[in-house]
Amino acid sequence: MNSLRFEALNSLVKNNAQNEPFVSDSEAQFAQNVFNDLALQRSLNQQAYDEISKAIFKGSKISRALADQIAAAMKSWARAKGATHYTHWFQPLTGATAEKHESFFDLSDNATAIERFDGSQLVQQDPDASSFPSGGIRNTFEARGYSAWDPTSPAFIYGKTLCIPTIFVSYTGEALDYKTPLLRSSSALDKAATDVAKYFDKNTQKVYATLGWEQEYFLIDRSLAASRPDLILTGRTLMGHESSKGQQLNDHYFGSIPKRALAFMQELEYQSLMLGIPVKTRHNEVAPAQFELAPIFEEVNLSVDHNALLLDIMSKIAERHNFMVLLHEKPFTGINGSGKHNNWSLKTNTGVNLLSPGKTPMNNLQFLTFFINTIVAVLNHESLLRASIVSASNELRLGTDEAPLPIISVFIGEQLTAVLNNLEQVSEGKLSPQEKTDLKLNVIGKIPEILLDNTDQNRTSPFAFTGNKFEFRAVGSKTNCAKPMTVLNSIVAEQLITFKKKVDQHLKNPKMKKDDAIFNELRDSIKYIRTILFEGDGYSEAWIKQAKKRGLSPTTSTPDALQAYVAPKSISMFHTLDVFSKRELEARVQVDLEQYTHTLQIEGRTLGDIARNHIIPTAIQYQNTLIDNVKGLKEIYGATYKTHAKEQMVLIERISGHIAQINTGVNDMIEARKKANTIEDTAAKANAYHAQVKVYFDSIRYHCDKLELLVDNSIWPLAKYRELLFSR
Repeated sequence: MNSLRFEALNSLVKNNAQNEPFVSDSEAQFAQNVFNDLALQRSLNQQAYDEISKAIFKGSKISRALADQIAAAMKSWARAKGATHYTHWFQPLTGATAEKHESFFDLSDNATAIERFDGSQLVQQDPDASSFPSGGIRNTFEARGYSAWDPTSPAFIYGKTLCIPTIFVSYTGEALDYKTPLLRSSSALDKAATDVAKYFDKNTQKVYATLGWEQEYFLIDRSLAASRPDLILTGRTLMGHESSKGQQLNDHYFGSIPKRALAFMQELEYQSLMLGIPVKTRHNEVAPAQFELAPIFEEVNLSVDHNALLLDIMSKIAERHNFMVLLHEKPFTGINGSGKHNNWSLKTNTGVNLLSPGKTPMNNLQFLTFFINTIVAVLNHESLLRASIVSASNELRLGTDEAPLPIISVFIGEQLTAVLNNLEQVSEGKLSPQEKTDLKLNVIGKIPEILLDNTDQNRTSPFAFTGNKFEFRAVGSKTNCAKPMTVLNSIVAEQLITFKKKVDQHLKNPKMKKDDAIFNELRDSIKYIRTILFEGDGYSEAWIKQAKKRGLSPTTSTPDALQAYVAPKSISMFHTLDVFSKRELEARVQVDLEQYTHTLQIEGRTLGDIARNHIIPTAIQYQNTLIDNVKGLKEIYGATYKTHAKEQMVLIERISGHIAQINTGVNDMIEARKKANTIEDTAAKANAYHAQVKVYFDSIRYHCDKLELLVDNSIWPLAKYRELLFSR
């Protein structure tokens, strides 16, 4: 009997008894550990507060004197809450967060102990960039990298450390993180969207993207997970036969939350609220042991920071409840994987959601302008949008078990399709008064009524309009939201700039009214976006063929999909908007390719080790038991023993066959890996791992899973799916 696995099973009752619900009071707790706007107002004089507010709202430069004043206030606030250290908290290209803690302790010139934290320490830190991915932007010996304060995202206390959200750049200024390009894209989007929004409201001074993510995850008993080297090292099960019960009954979805999971969730919500993360929703997801958490929408940069912080605290809180949080997009075969739906919208400084229709035809025309132009942007750069969400892990999820296909299409529902059909009939040029009245009252004016009950959803659509926002469903649960949001912000900014130029060109004609100019451009855009609009089953072979005929990018490997970042039109767009330089784009592709290769390399090694060091020895052990049984039957029955040992002999033969197939598969995989490792070109190496190494994973797994069904349960070394998914 495998002690690790069975000890874990025996301890489950005790674990459940020890986990009582965590009591929280959201109103009293919210943002208690955040140096937010309220804390700034309390800490600064009016002049200083106005100056920092201007810097946050308009991006103006912060003076050294103001930085010193804010640093002093921040230190005083943090020390009063028990903080002993500070850190620049940033998001390097590893996919995790990073921090280097510095104490407030220092020595004066006469060697007296003092506390020090001034503006220079607040604004900039040198965290040493040598071991962070850079994609060739700098050599290992060129270690210097700088973190610089992002005043738009408030500092917070985590544990006993004051965490200051920052960007992270190289010595020569290139972005080495996810935040820097996101901020650049937000700035570009702000300018482009504000210019277009002024057609409808001259009071619009700023437009910002909002994001509401829906974080899916699995909760697995930590002790059971410890018996699985694949879960520990790769975050997913590389083998394991499907449980007889999975998600067929849909009884887990929105069901009663298990007590132990609820205790974890309540503590997570408490810690999140203290850190200013506005968590709102929790529920069981479709797959057993799968759950979801979602917050209230926030400005995109702050929302990204909050998601990155949440993923960190989830794992730490899970340990206290003897859980392991699985954020891998596909930790188990045969059931739903985990995504992170990114709900994106646009909001003005006047509080208007530009993707929500209003009470007047003019507001609805504004909605249609941003709605249609977003779809145009997605069509123009659908391959780039897909590149922002592909990875070795998400590659396993997309296109299976309710996850959307990696072919980017847009779902808008029958009602809005009908609206676009009517708009497409608008006559070219100047509209007659009657045409304009009919259009505004009978088509545009009724949009709010249409959307009121438009709850149509299509799980197979990767990009869908859901009432007052676009939902990017193809994003994986591990992905840093800044990756797809940087791309989405950028492509929409580019399209809005193009749209405004065309409308302004129409308006050079003194007889052309503003409404007519906007209608003309929207009508032409509607004809264009037909290519990417799709309302049907994304899993059907017919759609895959149709998408190819439409010219949409076909499904392909992650290494090939990533090349969209460095396509000429992508390079041109990002350069024009000042979001990425060509060098930065090339570096990010290199980083993602290396990560893809390393992920498959680790999975291949882990799979081989488990197969040879766990599965085969266990199978041989059981086979020897069967052989001894056959020998015993021979002693009893003599020459007729084969009649009585027939089934045992069949089992022995089948076990031998699976062992041989596993051993051959592992040998072939190792040889393929060795060959791939000799390739120097990063893209070619990643493709070799995809096409020549990964192909062995399923066949090796198949034979391991067959042995799981044959070998005595009491000696099987790995926790099984039924235990991992249904043990409470």
